[in-house]
Amino acid sequence: MKVCIPTMGDRGMDESVGEHFGRVPTYTVVDTESGKVCVIPNNTLHMGGTGYAPDLISGQGAEIMICGGLGRKAIQMFEEKGIKVYVGASGTVADAINAWKAGKLQLATSETACQQHAFRGEGHGDGHGHHENCGSKR
Repeated sequence: MKVCIPTMGDRGMDESVGEHFGRVPTYTVVDTESGKVCVIPNNTLHMGGTGYAPDLISGQGAEIMICGGLGRKAIQMFEEKGIKVYVGASGTVADAINAWKAGKLQLATSETACQQHAFRGEGHGDGHGHHENCGSKR
C-alpha cells in the first residue's frame, strides 16, 4: 500500500511532517509492502505550478494520505480520488506512519477538517534533491 505524507524536504523517513498540507515543498511516498521511499516535489498551484495536490498524489498511486490536518475541500477532493486521509500526524515520516499503523490517527471528515488555513511562513526549500520517480497508479 502506498502512503503519502506532506513533508518539509527530501530526507525520506527522517523528514519532518509539514504543517500546511498544500504548501509543503515535497510529498514523501512510502510503499508499506516493499519499503520503498520516494520524494516528489510539490509542483501544484499552491507552489506556483499547476494542478492540485490530490491529483499529484493520486498519480503516484497513493491510497492513504497522512497529515497534520487539512480543509474540507481537500478532504472531498481526496475522497473523490479514492484516497483515505488520516489527520493528527506530527514528527517525522516514520513517526506518522507508526502512529497510523497503531491506529492513533483519526480518519478525516468534515468535522475533523481544519477550520482555518493560516499560512505560518513555513520554510519551503527549493524542492530539489534526489527525487526518484515513485511510479504511477497501479
